[in-house]
Amino acid sequence: MIRWLGEQDCHHDHIVGGKAASLSRLAGIHAVPPGFAVEALPSHHHQLPELVGPAIRDAYVKLAERLGAPNPRVAVRSSALDEDGADSSVAGQHDTYLNIRGVDALLDAVLRCARSAASPVAMSYRAQRGMPVDNVRIAVLVQSLVLSDVSAVVFSANPVTGSRDEVMITASWGLGESIVGGSVTPDTFVVNKDDMSVLWRDIARKDLMTVTTVMTDTGTTEVDVPGELRLACSLHEHQIQEMAELALRLERHLGHPVDVECAIAGGELFLLQCRPITTLR
Repeated sequence: MIRWLGEQDCHHDHIVGGKAASLSRLAGIHAVPPGFAVEALPSHHHQLPELVGPAIRDAYVKLAERLGAPNPRVAVRSSALDEDGADSSVAGQHDTYLNIRGVDALLDAVLRCARSAASPVAMSYRAQRGMPVDNVRIAVLVQSLVLSDVSAVVFSANPVTGSRDEVMITASWGLGESIVGGSVTPDTFVVNKDDMSVLWRDIARKDLMTVTTVMTDTGTTEVDVPGELRLACSLHEHQIQEMAELALRLERHLGHPVDVECAIAGGELFLLQCRPITTLR
C-alpha cells in the first residue's frame, strides 16, 4: 500500500498516479523532498480502508526517522491515475493540504484528498474533457514540507507565445499556493535557452504570501508581504539561471516540454512537481 519515492516500485503511473510516479523516477537525480505514495484509493469512501490507516501510520513514523524529526511537517497532494499525463491534466481539481503534522492530522488529510476526486467540481471537469467519471481512484502523495523562502513555476517552453526557445519563470515569496491559487501576481522572467540570458523581466507588486500558520500546528495562511519585499525581485540572477537549467534538464530527460513547480529554502532548490505542458499551441 505504501511506495517510497525513488524506489523502483513507486515508478508506475497506474499504481501511484502520474504525479508521484514522475517525482519518484526523478528523485535519484534531482533534489526531490523525501516521501511516500499511498496506492490508489477509491474516491467515494467515507473512511480509509481497514489496512490503509496502519500502513500510513507506519510510513509516517519511518519518514520521521529518515528526517530525524518527530511529527515532521508534510504536504499531502493528489496523484490521480490519469493525472499529469501527456495529453490531459487534472491539475488544481483536487485538494492539497500543506503543513500537516501528526498521525491523526495526516490520516484525515489523506482521506479528504482522496475524496476530493469525487467532488462536483472534479467530476464536472472530467466530464467536460471526456475523462472517466465512474470508479475514480486516486493515489495520495505525502512528502516532507519544504518551508519555501521563494516558490516558482517554471515552463521549459513559453506558454504565452508558444516559443520552444524560451523558458518562462513565475516566482513569489513563501509557499507556492499563492502563485497556483492566483492570489498574488508573481514576478515573471523569460530566459533564452541558447545562452541563458534573461530576455524579459517583470517585477510585480507582491502583496500576499502563503506561510505555515503560527496559530496551530497544521495548515497555512496568507499574510501580508513585508513592505520592503513587495516590490523587490524574488530571485537572484543565479537562481533564475538555476531554475531555467533545471527545466531544460528535465525537458531533455523526459523528451517533452515541462511545467515544473520548485522552491528555494535555505539557498537550496527543490523539485516539487514536474508534468508535461499540454497547452502549447
